Amino acid sequence: MPQIDRSLLPDRVNEYLNYLLNVKGSSALTVDGYARDLRLFFDFLADKKAPAEEELPTGTLRDLHFIDDAFLSSIALRDIYDFLTYCGSARSNNLTTRQRKTSALRGFFRFISDNMGYIDHNPSANLEIAGSKTKLPRYLTLEQSVALLDAVEGEFAARDRCILTLFLNCGLRLAELCALSLSDLDLTERTMVVTGKGNKQRMLYLNDACVNAILDYLQVRPRDGLKADARSALFISRLNQRIGRQAVQLMVYRYLEKIGLDGQHYSVHKLRHTAATLLYQHANVDPLVLKEMLGHENLSTTQIYTHVDNKQVREAINNNPLNAPQKEKKD
Repeated sequence: MPQIDRSLLPDRVNEYLNYLLNVKGSSALTVDGYARDLRLFFDFLADKKAPAEEELPTGTLRDLHFIDDAFLSSIALRDIYDFLTYCGSARSNNLTTRQRKTSALRGFFRFISDNMGYIDHNPSANLEIAGSKTKLPRYLTLEQSVALLDAVEGEFAARDRCILTLFLNCGLRLAELCALSLSDLDLTERTMVVTGKGNKQRMLYLNDACVNAILDYLQVRPRDGLKADARSALFISRLNQRIGRQAVQLMVYRYLEKIGLDGQHYSVHKLRHTAATLLYQHANVDPLVLKEMLGHENLSTTQIYTHVDNKQVREAINNNPLNAPQKEKKD
């Protein structure tokens, strides 16, 4: 999806987006997503509060610079709920998408009211974020994970096996893996520096499987004919450039299909779920340790992995001291 043109956005929106990018350290993808959400919101309000006399030609974006502090001060909580209703009914946005839009609006209005004082009240102060049922993460079993690694073959086998090994052992995000550079590795200390969301870095320790997979790949990693952006990259594509997200996704899908897991809602991100789940189930890793490993901001995000092991739940219930036949009282 092309990056949104911010030149037609309200000045306060651009000020907020710059704050997210330069002060909060949000990723460019996050900022672009918020820009799209806020663009849609103010387009909706422009039609509601200041409808144009003539309809814009198809594909033409409205110039929203007319939205000033007076306009922003006129926005009420009801306007926001009307917008979210419109997103659900007219645009068929699911709950997760509406929750993201809600977060964008709450952050924006908090910034222009509480942080900067451009408006006297925050219309989103009492805005509720609709709850959603917590979905347990889909993940590969230990046996399926081994089968996925065993399925690797072909010209780029060493590279592909290394990528899958890092996904399954370190729980990397797709963007994190693609951004890895040779300088991020210290195989003597068996560590790897990972740059996560908001450019936040964390250090991961590499186990034997990861170290061996990296060493095997480095022996065959291309050195000649590399594009300028690939010379420092860890993983190289067949086009001799830094490997991209789509290339990694297609590679993973190909091996998932090979072991019969295609069409079952498995994806690259599910390998991250797999790493976390296997560590919790088989290594009894504390959720706080998982939080640091995965680069989660909040422990609540990590705790979903503590709910996936039905075997442990079953054993806990069976070990309840009251789990014993009760003798019937005699009259």
